[in-house]
Formats: sequence, C-alpha cells, structure tokens
Amino acid sequence: MPVVNQQAVYHGVGRRKTSVARVYLRPGSGKLIINHKEYSDAEEYFKDAVRARHAMEPLVVTNMVGKFDILITVEGGGLSGQAGAVRLGLARALVQFDENLRPTLREKGMLTRDPRMVERKKYGLKKARRAPQYSKR
Repeated sequence: MPVVNQQAVYHGVGRRKTSVARVYLRPGSGKLIINHKEYSDAEEYFKDAVRARHAMEPLVVTNMVGKFDILITVEGGGLSGQAGAVRLGLARALVQFDENLRPTLREKGMLTRDPRMVERKKYGLKKARRAPQYSKR
C-alpha cells in the first residue's frame, strides 16, 4: 500500500463491460471525487439512485460509509458499466484495507468480476444474432 503524506492509500481496480474504474481510499471524512471533480454523493455523478446505490454498496455492506475520502477515476462504457466497475474497485480497495472484510464482500458477490461483454455483430446479420427478415417472394 503506497503512503502519500504519511497517510495510507488503498487502491482497487474494477472492470465491467468496457468500463475501467481506479478507486483510491484514504482515511478521511467521506469526500467523493470522481474524475477530478468533487461530488456531494454518488447520485450526482450516476444521475440515478439505483446506479449510485449499486456503486457504493461495498461501503454500506461493510459499515464504512463516511470513513474514507474516495478518489475515483472511471472511463469507458456507459453509466451502468461504470457503476459496476466502481463497485468492484471499491470492494477490492476495502479488502486491501482490511482482509477480514473479504468473506462479507465475497458472500454478497462483490469481489466477482462480471465477465459479460457485448457480443460482436456477425456479417450477413443485422445485429449479433438478429437475421434479416425472411421474405418468401
């Protein structure tokens, strides 16, 4: 764990679909900085209570809300993918902070990388699996 200004910083990387989130936790008062901009809460960035709750779930489950200043750099994909990436990054950073949190996070499925990706489009088809409409004549 790197030390910046004599304070421990815990780091976790999360990925989901095409999004990548780098999460840094520093003991503090609960400040949230996403992509170099400060937000009062996650809902302000994710524009939706469901996605914001999903992203910050590891903190709620481990009772760590407000105990860390959170710095997040997230890129790629849409807001749902980014929320999933932030969730995994947060969970990994929390495990780095305290290994005893691992069973709790594992039980809730927060340490598992979601492998689902968009299937590529195939030639001769309209989408990945959607064939052109059949015409008898």
